Amino acid sequence: ADRARSADRARGRRVTRSNAPRPRVGDPYGVGPVGSWIAPILSIVGLLIIALITLSLLDGKAPFVGGANGGGAGVGSGSNGGGATRTATPPDVVLVPDITFPGSFVYAKAGNIWVQTGKNPRQLTSGSHDSMPSWSPDGTYVYFVRTIDEVGIWPSQGRDSRYDMTIPSVVRVKADGSGKVEPVLSGRISKGAKTWFSWIRQPVVAPNGTTLALVSDGPDPAKSDVVLQFYDLATKKRSVPDLSENPPLGHQDPVWRPDGQFLLYARNGREGARGAPIIFRWDVRSGRSAALTGPGYLEPAFSPDGRYLAATRTSSFGNDIVILDASRGRELLRVTNDGSSWAPVWSPTGDSIAFLHIEGQIVDLQRVMLDGTAPNWTVGKTVALTELSGLDGGSRPGWFVPANELPAQIPTSSGGGAPSDGGSAAP
Repeated sequence: ADRARSADRARGRRVTRSNAPRPRVGDPYGVGPVGSWIAPILSIVGLLIIALITLSLLDGKAPFVGGANGGGAGVGSGSNGGGATRTATPPDVVLVPDITFPGSFVYAKAGNIWVQTGKNPRQLTSGSHDSMPSWSPDGTYVYFVRTIDEVGIWPSQGRDSRYDMTIPSVVRVKADGSGKVEPVLSGRISKGAKTWFSWIRQPVVAPNGTTLALVSDGPDPAKSDVVLQFYDLATKKRSVPDLSENPPLGHQDPVWRPDGQFLLYARNGREGARGAPIIFRWDVRSGRSAALTGPGYLEPAFSPDGRYLAATRTSSFGNDIVILDASRGRELLRVTNDGSSWAPVWSPTGDSIAFLHIEGQIVDLQRVMLDGTAPNWTVGKTVALTELSGLDGGSRPGWFVPANELPAQIPTSSGGGAPSDGGSAAP
């Protein structure tokens, strides 16, 4: 469950003696100069080598590999003997050679937003305060959460207290990197000289481009948990649907169906010490929601035709990617079985699923092909799209493919046409 309040709201602070060598003549206490400096010099050199190896491993690099700065060639500066392109500095993204995929990915790393098109990653933002990016429907903008650190004053137990705050806002920037970052929705709360803030997470724009879905405890965090909300981009007004929750766990993972008629989200829950999230489906026209799955499913992602879902299945063995029937929530296919995969995104071309995967303590982006036709796929080849890159595990990747690069018929469709549960109304 995506509810670690304390992490995002850092509050203000009110040799044994018997085996010892015999002393040298003229130096009974062993404090005089040694007869040779070779041993201590070699010891110092050895410690320096160990420190260098340790720093290289912590930085996600193999030490003493040919290339720039001892870590292979940097991004855009050549290759390492035909192997994976290596990073020369921690902020870079390490790419696997000869990777191909349609369109572009957006993801977060080290607090910055990156866009990757083929073997050409590009850092879109800087400052290390950005996370949770998503594409606008037309691929022109990337929306994301940006935080700033401030000291605020807010009443507590009848007196004003000072707090260290991390204030989130939704902002957007053009995907090509041109122009300035534009503010969309701030989490700042001001009452006279007093300042507080509300949570804002996981902003995603509706397919028609008019409505932003997010999870937040605004506009008054004293009266709300972090729940599904909507923000009208034209009128600048917020609305909060009346949806069930398990206080104080709230909701997470909003995602729109491609036709904009339905939105899915995860209602967080617990079974003892374990999380038990359930995917719910909200009907735009009626304003009603209903459970789509049982406990243990979160992070849904629609197939391009809206008939199927990729989702994260959580269990005592870890997290894995599965495919579900979007109308009934029935599990159709287990895509991974490693317990270390989550945050799926379905390819806009319909033939594969990308997801985050952790190896050791390093998160990277992988892509798995779906062989055959829906709903009788088989799991095809899995390819690493980044390597040793340390992506932000709490930020789902986004995948955009321009309309002119999409196939005439989406492969996931079993017969074509719209989903079976209604028309194409959008909020």
